[in-house]
Amino acid sequence: MTDDQSTNRICLLCHVAGRVQGVFFRASAREEAQRRGITGYARNLPDGRVEVLACGPADTVAELREWLRRGPPGAEVTGVACEVESYRSITGFSTH
Repeated sequence: MTDDQSTNRICLLCHVAGRVQGVFFRASAREEAQRRGITGYARNLPDGRVEVLACGPADTVAELREWLRRGPPGAEVTGVACEVESYRSITGFSTH
């Protein structure tokens, strides 16, 4: 990987609030991430939010962030808080 490619890659850690559990949010986020070639994970948090780590090219991670604001049909997203993290190489996109 060239320096240009590695500097354009980020990880974004997002916390999605609202009615986001029990509506296939994690599975839908995985499908959206895989379609874009993004790696990371989506997991339910005890407080009812979903945590999503998305790693990949900055522009495609931004696309996924926009999708998180809507979510799948049945979800009611009330807020998305994200912070950029240093890029790390992760294989695949998991839901746990």
